[in-house]
Amino acid sequence: MMRGMGNMQGMMKQMQKMQKEMGETKAQLDQKQFTGEAGNGLVKIIMTGERKVIDVVINPDVLDPEDAEMTQDLVLAATNDCLEKIEVETENMMGKYTKNIPGF
Repeated sequence: MMRGMGNMQGMMKQMQKMQKEMGETKAQLDQKQFTGEAGNGLVKIIMTGERKVIDVVINPDVLDPEDAEMTQDLVLAATNDCLEKIEVETENMMGKYTKNIPGF
């Protein structure tokens, strides 16, 4: 009977260790910066791994008062590009923890 308790304690320690490692990895990911681009770099969006926008860079050549829609489309495309990069890196860094857990 004690043998089963030892296995349970070992499993709990492993889970705690994995949880700590996950937290550390998530903190590293949150601190990374990602840049999404559109229009061959004419528009750039910079975000953290927490998906917070920290900068928007628009080349003045894109700003056409007669065609604001084009600039809006480029900002949207750059934002989506950045979010995709964050998603890929999140999977690369966190996937080892979540790949066998249902719902992740």
